[in-house]
Amino acid sequence: MGESSSTGTWRRAGFASAAIGVLAAGAAAGVAVERLTVGRSVRQKARLALDATGPYGGLRGTSGRALADDGAVLYYEVDEVEDDAAPARRRRLFGRKEPAPVTVVFSHGYCLTQDSWHFQRAALRGLVRTVHWDQRSHGRSGQGAAQSGADAVPVTIDRLGRDLRAVLDVAAPEGPLVLVGHSMGGMTIMALAERYPEFVRDRVVGVAFVGTSAGKLGEVSYGLPIAGVNAVRRVLPGVLRALGSQAELVERGRRATADLFAGLIKKYSFAAKDVDPAVARFAERMIESTPIDVVAAFYPAFAEHDKAAALPVFREMPVLALAGDHDLVTPSSHTEAIADLLPDAELVIVPDGGHLVMLEHPEAVTDRLADLLVRAGAVPGTVPAGPESRNG
Repeated sequence: MGESSSTGTWRRAGFASAAIGVLAAGAAAGVAVERLTVGRSVRQKARLALDATGPYGGLRGTSGRALADDGAVLYYEVDEVEDDAAPARRRRLFGRKEPAPVTVVFSHGYCLTQDSWHFQRAALRGLVRTVHWDQRSHGRSGQGAAQSGADAVPVTIDRLGRDLRAVLDVAAPEGPLVLVGHSMGGMTIMALAERYPEFVRDRVVGVAFVGTSAGKLGEVSYGLPIAGVNAVRRVLPGVLRALGSQAELVERGRRATADLFAGLIKKYSFAAKDVDPAVARFAERMIESTPIDVVAAFYPAFAEHDKAAALPVFREMPVLALAGDHDLVTPSSHTEAIADLLPDAELVIVPDGGHLVMLEHPEAVTDRLADLLVRAGAVPGTVPAGPESRNG
């Protein structure tokens, strides 16, 4: 194969993978204007500079591994409570209240990693016991045997619910739990409740659904003409399988079209115009690091996802349902639907927020999580709230 032919193949593969990134990772059509006016070499230098200096995703805890029931090795990290945690952070989040023994477990979304909770982890670090884990095939977690090889089968949301139980059994075997899930992570929590309702009733004292859905994702248009989206949906599973079988070629193509891919990610991950470039690059790195065969293995799960019937398990506990008002991947209407099924849930729609709202508007999300911990009894009042209290 000649060089020009090879380059053309890489480019076609790159555009194909970028198009898949549209639906798979919260991207969609469109490239920012500045990418059309700034030279490629300048953009490459900017990315390298951001990679070298960006502080995001560097928080690490005590590592551990849980074994899923199919043999997949699931990586997690624990941040324990510290007696000398910064008083200023404690006052800012909880006023004059004291965190109780509770474990807050964060589950991330599709094509992301546990590091997507960077800001919330930084805020709670040392104040509350937290567990951050990588979903199977993401980050530092391994694949299941059924997800590899020529006869690989798709991952289901039910499978992810069982994975979460495996992590909880090892990382938080006792004590009350607050579960926090973004996008696919929220669906994972719903699957846990469907399969293990008594476990949830016995152990879980609060839950936060962030930018997620209980079902009907097949109706999401991603801001595109519905006829075009339907046409893509008909062919995409087959295209993904084909690309997944040529992962090396596709990844080379993805690198060749990095500028387009970055523009797509930014457009459909964030809504605000003033997102920190280092945050945008951080999100880009997480998403682009997800191999195409992993994208292919997970994609069918979302069309099949329907966990509305599991939500009543959470009725007897405080619930936060939060989304960005411009989320094009799991629209805020899906979060509103969750709140409709859980009438006592706190519904929060963050203005000018996209799909990665926890990175885009970190204080808004962190503050609501702190409120949830208070409502759950995880942060019981020790003295009446005074002027220092954020809530009163």
